[in-house]
Amino acid sequence: MRKTSPLLLSSLAAALVLAASPAMAQSKGDWTISAGVHQVAPKSSNGTLAGGLKVDVDSDIKPTITGEYFVADNLGIEILAALPFKHDINIDGLGRVGSTKHLPPVVSLQYHFNSKGKVSPFVGVGLNYTTFFSEETGGALAGSKLKLDDSWGLAAHLGLDCAISEKGSLRVDARWIDIDSDVKLDGNKLGTVNIDPLVYGVSYVFKF
Repeated sequence: MRKTSPLLLSSLAAALVLAASPAMAQSKGDWTISAGVHQVAPKSSNGTLAGGLKVDVDSDIKPTITGEYFVADNLGIEILAALPFKHDINIDGLGRVGSTKHLPPVVSLQYHFNSKGKVSPFVGVGLNYTTFFSEETGGALAGSKLKLDDSWGLAAHLGLDCAISEKGSLRVDARWIDIDSDVKLDGNKLGTVNIDPLVYGVSYVFKF
């Protein structure tokens, strides 16, 4: 079962409360920025290493920021950035064996429905580049050198903007990202970790 937190439920509740607020239209040439908090929740089965050891990568929550430029009415190009996420790495039977940090910038093309309305759903597709760094080892792998290779993959995005003023809105959204990383220990390849997380949360969006 995918690892989740109460963040998504509270975000959806807040969006429903604000659904009757003023509209925030989005037209060609507009820019929006958003600041929020999101959880990266890897899928429940993250693959196997060394011929059969099951891997589990845990979740993390960090602040995020996006910028979106509207190349046409309702159609925007968005860039996602965040503070580094940190994940513990566990192996069945061995417990926690290490951790890694990563940054998952995503560039997406997004279409906003009903952008002149009080509630505006949107969908997007894009490209993700994930870079891993600050790998550490512990437990059964203490003293070894762990390395996770960077990853390229597709991403899908959907969400809901609920206007709270002429230029501001509350956003709840979820993103699926294809993240697969080759894992090396002391220079020897152990296998591939399939993270493929959902990234979901809430943010404030400002148009200018």
